Amino acid sequence: MNFLEAISTCLKKYTTFEGRAGRPEFWYWTLFSWLLSVIGSTIDAAIMNDAGVAVVSNVVILAIALPSLAVSIRRLHDVGRSGWWFLLAFTGIGIFVLLYWYIRPGNQQSEFSEQTAQQSMP
Repeated sequence: MNFLEAISTCLKKYTTFEGRAGRPEFWYWTLFSWLLSVIGSTIDAAIMNDAGVAVVSNVVILAIALPSLAVSIRRLHDVGRSGWWFLLAFTGIGIFVLLYWYIRPGNQQSEFSEQTAQQSMP
């Protein structure tokens, strides 16, 4: 999966919390989100001149929040974890645990894999 395919997939599945997201999809989306945030902050700095609210940055954050949550949960599914584990992000040490899981290769036979789901159906 290349950069543009990953972005396209994340935007198409922006509210899909089921299924799996591989490492390239997750990390390319993370890079894309970071680049959008930098661009939004730069535009805010150029326009606002320290005069007020960062409108462009806030719009960017709102636009990428739901797709980022969805791809993060799908990435957790890929390593065999429930999406509820994402709540660790709200703790201090939990961010490191999530980072470890996001870096790991996917688990081919997790309970969230489509193969496993099809085998369990009668």
